[in-house]
Amino acid sequence: MEGMRDLLKSSLGRSLEALTEEDKLAAAWPVACGKAMAGHGTVISYAEGVVTIEVVDGAWLRQMMAMRGQLTGELRRIAGVKVSAIHFEVRRNV
Repeated sequence: MEGMRDLLKSSLGRSLEALTEEDKLAAAWPVACGKAMAGHGTVISYAEGVVTIEVVDGAWLRQMMAMRGQLTGELRRIAGVKVSAIHFEVRRNV
């Protein structure tokens, strides 16, 4: 069983290496904040250490802003990408 676990970890690590930093962050987002919150925000860009999250409404914006420090650390740890800040913006209805 240990051999299979090691093989899966190795395979997953190689597949994540092939992703762009933005894609790594998008993949890490649901893990960093949980399924419920992840459904209300989306990683839309990444540049120079700043992740931009589009949020569905003001209520979720306040919730995410209250957790900004924790989310920053979790995204950095899970994605393995330099994250110095998170910028949130409310989705515009077109």
